[in-house]
Amino acid sequence: MLARLVRNGAALRNALLDLLFPPRCVVCRHSGTWLCASCAAQFEKILPPFCERCGRPLNGRASCRYCAQSPIVINGMRAVAFFDGALRQAIHAFKYLHRVELADYFGTMLSDYLLTFPLSVDTIIAVPLHWERERARGYNQAALLANTLGARLHIPVWNDALRRIRATRSQTELTAEERRANVRDAFVASARVRGARVLLIDDVCTTGATMDACGTALYAQGAQAVWGLAVARAR
Repeated sequence: MLARLVRNGAALRNALLDLLFPPRCVVCRHSGTWLCASCAAQFEKILPPFCERCGRPLNGRASCRYCAQSPIVINGMRAVAFFDGALRQAIHAFKYLHRVELADYFGTMLSDYLLTFPLSVDTIIAVPLHWERERARGYNQAALLANTLGARLHIPVWNDALRRIRATRSQTELTAEERRANVRDAFVASARVRGARVLLIDDVCTTGATMDACGTALYAQGAQAVWGLAVARAR
């Protein structure tokens, strides 16, 4: 309830500010839109051939060296574009500067991706924030993306099927091994997911540690399959 009130208050505040100060592109500051076509055209899409498991480009290799060294737990992971340049700036504004209006744009990116590269799923679940972090931020950016994607593709979104039960450090400055340890046993799923094919949604994927930790919790409750999809991934 508190999170909803905070989120609604932020939306009202932003709407009032938009009347006084019309939208400007969060990247180049051009007026008229929160993300202009010129800046969006700079996003570097991740296209085949990519690893069928982790989604990283194969770059001419027959097999994925990342999966050979550290295979992911979930069935597969995908991302629309690389977390660089204009997209990095846009996601930063969406995530930390309360530019929740970008959820519609990023949700469209995700839906367009799934229409091009379909995945067989029954439900969408957002990677959850710990309640303290969500209260401080006012919203969970992954949940905004999941709800937008679900509405566009008519796939049910289960907002209560996965919880983060332990506050974790920011993953930003951690090594791959530290990331895995940081989120280990940080999530718990409900029995609702038994037999379901789940699509996990997040804004950014780096090593896949967070999605794997979520997947482990979902498998523990009998999920049939778990796929991960993010707007962006680190190189």
